[in-house]
Amino acid sequence: MSEESLTLYKLMILFMLDNLDFPLTNSQLSEFFVNHGYTSYFHLQQAINELVESEFVRAETIRNTTNYHLISSGKEALSMFHTQISEPIKNDILDYFAEKKYQLRKEVDITADYYPLKKKRGEYMVKTQIKEKGSLLLELNINVVSKEQAIAICDSWEKKSDAVYGKLMEMLLLDE
Repeated sequence: MSEESLTLYKLMILFMLDNLDFPLTNSQLSEFFVNHGYTSYFHLQQAINELVESEFVRAETIRNTTNYHLISSGKEALSMFHTQISEPIKNDILDYFAEKKYQLRKEVDITADYYPLKKKRGEYMVKTQIKEKGSLLLELNINVVSKEQAIAICDSWEKKSDAVYGKLMEMLLLDE
């Protein structure tokens, strides 16, 4: 892979992150780059890693997902070199966002993770969140007695978080 191609991939990532008000995951970036035939998964990972190492992008890992956030130095670099991204590529990115923005946002706005409790052997704390446009709507911490329970809750949170939030709001707001 040429240095010029690697630079383009980095600028494309910065452009993607700059055009959203939420982070993107590694798999979301990979889906775009690989499915649109821009590059291979491995070349994309090289570009992402170099952006993180150069401190243009901040990586945040939640459970087994890494979210990438654009930081000021990345924004500044993009402003200086954005003309190196052709209009057709920019349009590909913006069309992708127009088609998938709701799904992309939902994937990063609903999170669940768990960790072992130090003082209570064998018990785990499950931390679940629902965010909307970066603002926290709900955070629910649940103490469970096994790792299996913690994993099961994390796995089902994405599918059931809307229903949990709706039921909780209904129970707290409706007079009986």
